[in-house]
Amino acid sequence: QVQLVESGGGLVQAGGSLRLSCAASGRTFSSFTMGWFRQAPGKEREFVAVHRWSRRSIYFADYPDSVRGRFTISRDNAKNTVYLQMNSLKPEDTAVYYCAAQPTNLRLGLTKGDYDYWGQGTQVTVSS
Repeated sequence: QVQLVESGGGLVQAGGSLRLSCAASGRTFSSFTMGWFRQAPGKEREFVAVHRWSRRSIYFADYPDSVRGRFTISRDNAKNTVYLQMNSLKPEDTAVYYCAAQPTNLRLGLTKGDYDYWGQGTQVTVSS
């Protein structure tokens, strides 16, 4: 069983920055595929970022066009923690942000179904 605890959400003005953290349990965290998703009121949960171990023995990150260049996912394996640095925030980034984990690198990690474990979510509100 993997437990995920997010932190770092809050209220920020448009153009500002926030860094979300997600602490994970699990002795093999370095091999986990870690992702971030978000869900705005009345909308589906959508993919924001993924960080996984690739076949070329390096970590691979990917983002949708809506956040690419503004958001950066990273991890600290010594702390079993994944981060989401969010810069140049826009009001449309307002949502509950969820951390997700898959204890393998066998799935791309681009969809909700690729993950077995989810955090409780943290609210991010961007004011205009």
